[in-house]
Amino acid sequence: MAQKDFIQRNAKNIPCLILIGMPGAGKTTIGRLLARKIHWPYLDSDHLIEATYGRRLQDIVDATDKEGFLDIESQVVCSIRAQRLVLGTGGSVVYRQKAMQHLKSLGPIVHLDIPLELVKERIASNPERGIAIGPNQTLADIYQERDALYRQWSDFSCNNSAKSQEASVEYILSQLPKDFFL
Repeated sequence: MAQKDFIQRNAKNIPCLILIGMPGAGKTTIGRLLARKIHWPYLDSDHLIEATYGRRLQDIVDATDKEGFLDIESQVVCSIRAQRLVLGTGGSVVYRQKAMQHLKSLGPIVHLDIPLELVKERIASNPERGIAIGPNQTLADIYQERDALYRQWSDFSCNNSAKSQEASVEYILSQLPKDFFL
């Protein structure tokens, strides 16, 4: 049997599972745990941006203005063609409708929700984290701006501040349609 025939005969359109949320919301941690639990690969779109441009995310953010970075992020996210993948996105991906429409076409979008105080605490422990923030904007400003967008684009939210990591993974899996993995 030819490889192409094998792939076409055995291909099932199984969607991806996409995680969105603020920096520090746990997209990478929960994404990796989810991927391990369901035996799928995990991809962090920030790492894909770094690999595409051959630079650290913070260096890319520093070399462009906010709008320029958002365009770069959208372009890279829109290039993703995958199935059976857990995808953790950058927190700013929700600013570009084209990117979000593409993500919606890949599968359900889960918003990992945490309060602003926890975002501040987690970001303080990783000052090298690349964050797309405009001049004169505060973390509170972008939290408020993004929160509405996360809720608009997500299929459901998971409060990731009160649960254990394992409980968050189980909650997300319980919210998916029963035939999601078939």
